[in-house]
Amino acid sequence: MYSIPHIDLRGKVSAVEWQTRVELAAAYRLLVMHGWDDLIHTHISARIPGTEDLLINAFGLAFEEVTASNLVKIDIEGNVLDEDSPFSINPAGFTIHSAVHHARPEDQCALHIHHPDAIAVGSCKDGLLPYSQYAAFALASMSYHSYEGLAVNPDEIKRLQEDLGTANFMLLRNHGALTMGMTIGDAFMHMYDLIRACEIQVKLQHSLDSVHTVHASVIDGIKAQAAIVHTGETGGQKAWPAMLRRVKRQYPHFDI
Repeated sequence: MYSIPHIDLRGKVSAVEWQTRVELAAAYRLLVMHGWDDLIHTHISARIPGTEDLLINAFGLAFEEVTASNLVKIDIEGNVLDEDSPFSINPAGFTIHSAVHHARPEDQCALHIHHPDAIAVGSCKDGLLPYSQYAAFALASMSYHSYEGLAVNPDEIKRLQEDLGTANFMLLRNHGALTMGMTIGDAFMHMYDLIRACEIQVKLQHSLDSVHTVHASVIDGIKAQAAIVHTGETGGQKAWPAMLRRVKRQYPHFDI
């Protein structure tokens, strides 16, 4: 009940798989550090580069218990690939991830959370509004998906994929937020921007003053800027090593 099976996969998997495991475990710890976790629910999934295999958290572990070794390797249908693994996954919870990884094979990472401010903004008729620079980043690549209950209906999966399209940011109305990324760091940075934007919007909703908004022409132009600022060598991949160091200081043993 209180103990977690100990696994140490260091030296037992490829270098690229181990690096993916370390970065994905760090992403789970970052969700805890930012207050974005939801008990044992929601997921971050990441494709192991050069393969079709995915990594995801073991069902039943709190996010601060996720380590590089206890992440579960699965195929895109959610089948556990390591027969000796003592862990399982939540098949229903993986449905959204399976859908978006099918639709976006070029992306490594899908990050889904149930942040209250994201749910609040996504539940509003007009969705995310251009109230901040964070919102401008998100609105440059934004999509929405209406709530239909638990995402287990094959017809809804198709609609989810269609609604996502090529966007990197999605608000799941009445449900939460989803971001995609070419790397784990990119998906995290996208979620950081989206949650900041939603937090600011919620703070402004009861303002008695008129709110300055980001002009539509700026949002149109910021898409290219966002690719430089929050991804690539000068953006997400510059910030991401700092995030890994932050996790290592807070959780010295996450990378076991």
